[in-house]
Amino acid sequence: MRRAALLLCALAQPVAAASIAIDVGHYPEKPGVISARGRPEFEFNLDLAREIDAALKSRGHTTWLIGADGTMKELWRRQRAARGADLFISVHHDSVQERYLSVWMHDGVERRYSDRFSGFSLFVSRENPDWSKGLRCASMIGAALIKTGFKPSLYHADPVLGENRPFADRDNGVHYYDHLAVLRHATMPALLFEAGVVVNREEETRMSDIKVQKQIAAGVADGIDGCFRKDKR
Repeated sequence: MRRAALLLCALAQPVAAASIAIDVGHYPEKPGVISARGRPEFEFNLDLAREIDAALKSRGHTTWLIGADGTMKELWRRQRAARGADLFISVHHDSVQERYLSVWMHDGVERRYSDRFSGFSLFVSRENPDWSKGLRCASMIGAALIKTGFKPSLYHADPVLGENRPFADRDNGVHYYDHLAVLRHATMPALLFEAGVVVNREEETRMSDIKVQKQIAAGVADGIDGCFRKDKR
């Protein structure tokens, strides 16, 4: 059965409330990607994680944010803080390989950008002890986002140095990333979500829009609902 069809089938069943640990990727001293206009990824991650948190709570799930205060630097602390969760989701925003970056001037400052790629990506690690459940949830999230109108980037599967992440579910933008520490060391099903490519100038603007953030959060919540239906197989 195709993953999109699996989502529709799951949505026909009642939801089981789940506990979701939402990890805000990075922290101010190491903020991740710097966007095309100079905004740190950590700020994008925090805004979106809060919207995902609110969307899931509104549906009866138990949630908590990890790393929201910007002081959690060690990955092991994040995994410890997630203990007891049914699912761990690490929220991020994306960049591209150095070779694709160009330079432009924004507000008198030289910035780097690439408008070549856009879209979301999801990652799971087969070294995670419950990776198949993580894959199910990632596929459900991807299918829900596509249904909402978002598109997967797919470029992480390109056979170039630093990418070459094989597809776990191409239709829904899910890749394997087996050695990613934040996923492999989690003790519950885990996935990493790259919401959009913020070195892309147009996509950066969209990712900064609260309406878009709420749409993404609703799609993530739809996927998690589908993953935790009471009659799941």
